[in-house]
Amino acid sequence: MRRAFLLAAAGTLIGGRAIAQSFTQAQREEIVSILRDALRRDPSILRDAFGAIQAAEEQERTGAQRAAIAAHRQALFGDAADPVRGNPRGNVTIVEFSDARCPYCKRLHGEMTQLLARDAQVRVIMKDLPILGPQSVVAARALLAAQRQGRYPQLFDALMALRGEPTDEAIREEAARVGLDVPRLLREMEDPAIQRRLDANVALARTLRIEGTPALVIGDTLVPGAVPLAELERMVAAERQRRR
Repeated sequence: MRRAFLLAAAGTLIGGRAIAQSFTQAQREEIVSILRDALRRDPSILRDAFGAIQAAEEQERTGAQRAAIAAHRQALFGDAADPVRGNPRGNVTIVEFSDARCPYCKRLHGEMTQLLARDAQVRVIMKDLPILGPQSVVAARALLAAQRQGRYPQLFDALMALRGEPTDEAIREEAARVGLDVPRLLREMEDPAIQRRLDANVALARTLRIEGTPALVIGDTLVPGAVPLAELERMVAAERQRRR
């Protein structure tokens, strides 16, 4: 009980400014004195207090993200203009936010490719999120222009396999290699409608509190970072079960 009191007091002083300010100066000094004495004897109290605060913040963030997913479900799962990989009629849908320059996206791409090869009932909605500089924007525009020629997946695979940067020259070379009409691609990359779609993806990511790429949305859960194949399969199975 004493430890619980000390953890609560430490948490109040560290993370609960409004509550801490409700104490008188004498009360705050007494709490600090008690904590100092306790920390000398058991330093783990402070570590546990920080851990409790971080857990509470994570719980709040997760709740806010789930609420945002529910509020923007149509934009996430129902936009017919979005590129799709896998089975367009699959019974489980994953939304993938990706940047062509992101090394972690490239790592995830290998896992996602295996997932789609092993599970023919997965649909992946692609949300290009060019956040790593101007060349990310160029690559994202190229991908959405490639979609107009029905070859988004092919160019996406090529850019994910690219060892170097997706420079203008590299994008043109890969586009030609996967059978795209390159002059048309370059022309349509400048269409303002493509930039508006990218702007919408960025705005949606901000609403969902996505802080980097890759990021996945499965059901009502946001999954940040590259995820191993086994974890992807576990989440897909859980979502498939939940939808029954």
